[in-house]
Amino acid sequence: QVQLVESGGGLVQPGGSLRLSCAASGFTFTFSSYILRWYRQAPGSQRELVARIISGGSTNYADSVKGRFTISRDNAKNTVYLQMNSLKPEDTAVYYCNMFQLRDYWGQGTQVTVSS
Repeated sequence: QVQLVESGGGLVQPGGSLRLSCAASGFTFTFSSYILRWYRQAPGSQRELVARIISGGSTNYADSVKGRFTISRDNAKNTVYLQMNSLKPEDTAVYYCNMFQLRDYWGQGTQVTVSS
């Protein structure tokens, strides 16, 4: 079965940085073939797409995080990362990873709180 395990969240002051990780297992095809995505959901808000990376390495970002967040992948470790810099209070949310081709599967998420 497919499993996604997010980690790396925590409490950070505005302007700080965090690096999120998502380890995947149980998928059918080689990890490098999957489009990988990071989502986030704040209390009372709709889950939104934050970043995406395709198998070839091209990336896309939401306007709200562009220039501050960087998505990357390590195919040998079956892991996708989200480097988060210059964090703002509005970045506070639970962050989830997802595979486009296996979109029904979600991990437990990891909480990111940006506050003074």
